[in-house]
Amino acid sequence: MCLWILGDNKVKAVFIDLDGVICRNRDDHVKSRAEFEFQAGAREGLRRLARLDVLIVVVTNQIVINRGMVTVQTGEHIYRQMVDEIEKAGGRVDRVLCCPQGADGHCTCREIQPGLLTRVSREMGVDPAQSYFISDIYADIQAGETVGCSCFLVLTGRGHDELRQCVLHHQNGFRVSSDLESAVDAILREGNIGSVGGEASD
Repeated sequence: MCLWILGDNKVKAVFIDLDGVICRNRDDHVKSRAEFEFQAGAREGLRRLARLDVLIVVVTNQIVINRGMVTVQTGEHIYRQMVDEIEKAGGRVDRVLCCPQGADGHCTCREIQPGLLTRVSREMGVDPAQSYFISDIYADIQAGETVGCSCFLVLTGRGHDELRQCVLHHQNGFRVSSDLESAVDAILREGNIGSVGGEASD
């Protein structure tokens, strides 16, 4: 999909966390395509999202690369195969952004820092205030809130535990959805993003 930025027009985006939202978490991390398992409803949610006039960006922290458990080439191979399968299901991903740094790396791209979001917003003319962030991790939600995105915490992956901690610490400002598909349905109901070619949503 080509996105042409004309004048002051700004692109709308949906930023989506990878582990726990699109694919299932593993205690030993996803280190190969054989270990990559889609969350139930993730491909359907991405299929519905693909019909919207919106940039779809997967953002992920992958400390396994920093630790030498996975090479950059292997990570790229996993992402390419993931995108291929999403496209075969009728969905799309326009960009995958990965930060391999650990929590002690002081990297502005790693959650809770919004570096990955500000980078793609700057490079592709995205208006975060008209965009969304979907994650199962509150640190990601904080990054999305920092740049002005509307945020969804999904209850797949670590979402239940994260929501419990948010309630205990009186952290709010985000919406809660059962999974990626439900979050996409909520975005569709809001109608803030038009369909590609004027098609009606499901």
